[in-house]
Parts: sequence; structure tokens; C-alpha cells
Amino acid sequence: MIYRTIVEWKLRRAFAALNDGDCSAVLAAFAKQVEHTFYGEHALGGTRHTPDSLRQWYTRLLKVLPDLHFDVDSVVVRGWPWDTIAVVEWRDRFSLRDGQRCSNQGVHVLRLRWGRVVSLRIHCDTQKLQGILQTLQDQGVTEAGMAPIIDPTQIAHA
Repeated sequence: MIYRTIVEWKLRRAFAALNDGDCSAVLAAFAKQVEHTFYGEHALGGTRHTPDSLRQWYTRLLKVLPDLHFDVDSVVVRGWPWDTIAVVEWRDRFSLRDGQRCSNQGVHVLRLRWGRVVSLRIHCDTQKLQGILQTLQDQGVTEAGMAPIIDPTQIAHA
């Protein structure tokens, strides 16, 4: 189906844009009503729903890991334009501030409606990521130790 091919192409392009340090293509792909979840209790963890909190999250991601690079291993797209599920399997690599190279791997599970992302759930080795974030914090990257970015309404209900 051509639709599935287009969705895969757009997802690969979004990861390529992140590799270039550009989150604008990723942000443009989200619907107005969205759920963006990164599992784990760390600076990149939590759930966001608003464009502002999404922008803050991607800004933090690129600040904490400025040379982050994703290698997309596979993309599976199923469903119809009004209800699509996509799974992106990836490996990443990046440098700590002392030059040490690190990596992780994981999957993005996305739900799309009419080509817009309405849900993104990010799964990776969170224990490994927490150690990396602690090391970055020890190396002076303040954002690596901050509380997760969540919507202001979530704070009021916590």
C-alpha cells in the first residue's frame, strides 16, 4: 500500500532530521491532541500533551545529547490512514562530554490518524540511559539531572 510506504518514508526522514539536530520536522508531525511518553524516571521521562512541552522536550534531548545519531533498523506500518500503528526499531549513538562514545537501542511505537502522530511511546534500556544521564550531570550538563518535562496541568494533578 502506498500510504504505508509514505508513512515509513516520513518516519525515516524525521529520524534523519533529528540526526541533523533539527526537531522542527518531528514537531510538525504531531497532531494537536497528542500523547508523547518516554518511559523511565529521568530527565527525558514522563508524558507530554502540548506543543510547548513537546518543543521543550526535544530541545532538552538535543541539548543533553547534541551529537545524537539514530540508525533506523526497521519500520513496520500497519492499519489505515484513520488508524495507523507504526513501530520503529532503532539504535543510537552519542558522545559524553569527555568524548566517550555511548549507545542505546529501542523502539518508538506510534499511532497516527490521517498522517499525524497522536501517540508516541518511546521504549529503550532506561537503566542504561539513567546511568548515562547521571554521568552527563556529573560532567556539568545540568539538564541531564532535571525533572521530567510534563504539562502544567499534570503538575496540578500530581
